[in-house]
Amino acid sequence: MSNQYAPQAYSVPLAPSQADFWRAALELMKPLTWFAPMWAFLCGAVSSGAAPTGEFLWSLFLGAILAGPLMCSMSQVMNDYCDREVDRLNEPQRPFPSGRITEAQGLLLCALLTAASFAMAWAVGGWKVLAITVAAFVMSLLYSAPPARGKRNGWLGNGLVSFAYEGVAWATGCLAVSGAFPPASIAGAVLYSVGAHGIMTLNDFKSVSGDTALGIRSVPVQLGIPRAARVACYVMNIPQLLCVGLLGWYGEWVWAAVLMGLLAAQLPLQVKLIRDPEARAPWYNATGTTLYVLGMMAYAIAIR
Repeated sequence: MSNQYAPQAYSVPLAPSQADFWRAALELMKPLTWFAPMWAFLCGAVSSGAAPTGEFLWSLFLGAILAGPLMCSMSQVMNDYCDREVDRLNEPQRPFPSGRITEAQGLLLCALLTAASFAMAWAVGGWKVLAITVAAFVMSLLYSAPPARGKRNGWLGNGLVSFAYEGVAWATGCLAVSGAFPPASIAGAVLYSVGAHGIMTLNDFKSVSGDTALGIRSVPVQLGIPRAARVACYVMNIPQLLCVGLLGWYGEWVWAAVLMGLLAAQLPLQVKLIRDPEARAPWYNATGTTLYVLGMMAYAIAIR
């Protein structure tokens, strides 16, 4: 007969070591996400037309740190902090629910990254770059933090992310190295940000069932998976076509042809994507999205 009074075994989390803390902090900062804003920053810098002097290269180096390891990391830490209650149910191994980082430590890390971002922005480009960095910080709050929690609606949330990671980073690069933001560069920043909304939608296919259960109205949840895949492709393609038209209007026919070729190469990949969006979205991000970001640089070179 079992003894109902027998002592029970409990799992008591061990106090994290300093090495555990830093590993968890790096996990929160998600280095793999740094590429998108750093690439957009580089495109913005190239589009400015500034000569590649030593000062240009130094600004490029500092600005890349601002766009990726500082601002992008800050937004990732903020997002995980705001999601900590949901993660306790769905992803208990994440740094906050697992106890590898306390809530107070997470807030401190986010505050330090924010302060470092503002200081770096001022060092890179004075009040202009600082102002646009503050705008990016506000966009992160609107995306992650209550009461706005823009991430709960795919149209708003994906828009905030795409404009922060692409448009704001592009503008920062242009302002950091030249202090100006020419109309052709503004057009590229806006159009490629709109197109990036479609890329953000691709990332939502992997979590449709979880989003539905949690009441998160992602684009695939709202439109259904087949229709959302087609809409994502339209959203990616139309801004690229407009960029082709802009380059033709500026007389950059060779670069317009390059951009058109990159877009044409995406079309058969999108046909394959639409047949099975849930399974093929990661594959498309490694193929079609690569062509998209190469087009960003082609446009930036063309207008410099």
